[in-house]
Amino acid sequence: MTCTVFCTTKSELGEGPLWHPTRNQLFWFDIIGMRLHTMVEGEQKTWQFDEHVSAAGWVDHDTLLMASETSLSTFDIETGDTEFVCALEADNDVTRSNDGRADPFGGFWIGTMGKSAEAGAGAIYRYYEGTLRKIVNNITITNSICFSPDGKLAYYADTVTDKIMRLNLDEDGWPVGKAELFIKEANHPDGSVVDAEGNLWNAQWGSYRVACYSPEGEVLRYVEVDGAQSSCPAFGGADGTTMFVTTAQQNLSEDDLAKSDLHGHVFVIENVAKGQKEHQVIL
Repeated sequence: MTCTVFCTTKSELGEGPLWHPTRNQLFWFDIIGMRLHTMVEGEQKTWQFDEHVSAAGWVDHDTLLMASETSLSTFDIETGDTEFVCALEADNDVTRSNDGRADPFGGFWIGTMGKSAEAGAGAIYRYYEGTLRKIVNNITITNSICFSPDGKLAYYADTVTDKIMRLNLDEDGWPVGKAELFIKEANHPDGSVVDAEGNLWNAQWGSYRVACYSPEGEVLRYVEVDGAQSSCPAFGGADGTTMFVTTAQQNLSEDDLAKSDLHGHVFVIENVAKGQKEHQVIL
């Protein structure tokens, strides 16, 4: 299966790829560079911010809900203007936002972590119907936030544990009961997305790959990419069968540098699987 480079830009820490379903357009972040990128008719567009930005969900054709190290804000794609929605650990200088995704109910889940990956400094929150509520605490590196197609399950990971966890959700999308173990040894799990069949695709940091797990947690396949630090996959394209994978340039070994000069790019793999349409955030 052929892996190609999406555009010429390299990110220090590529993250948060989002395929906007009405614009047919990919957005992604460079967390360390404090930038949001997109491609429009083959031309790249970049917005620069004065704090870390990491993840977004689509609100309407022209608006994203964007997570930064201090807040959730709406972002106007046409003007570049932001409007404050709510604070996100704004009183904590240690943390920033990390992985996040909209859920099937119109909510938005966002994880935080220490800027230097301080142990247990992070948490996962859900923004829903005007309220931000903490739902998971004491996480070091929040990742793998994604949802089953029927809206009954949410997944997340603390990368340092090598485990991917699973939560049951109620009819409004809130967690019910304690988290259950989904994958015991996921090899540095970073961002994840669930396809239309319920299979979970997990970018595995340091492994040059995205792993696919069945709803029962069985390894189905691996998709290789040309960047060591694969950070998050997303489905998109005209029919939802294109996978986009962000990568990073952080903490590369001499062997990694010798193996590839493509670290930090966004990669594209066609006809991987059929993805879910990205869920819309309802403000």
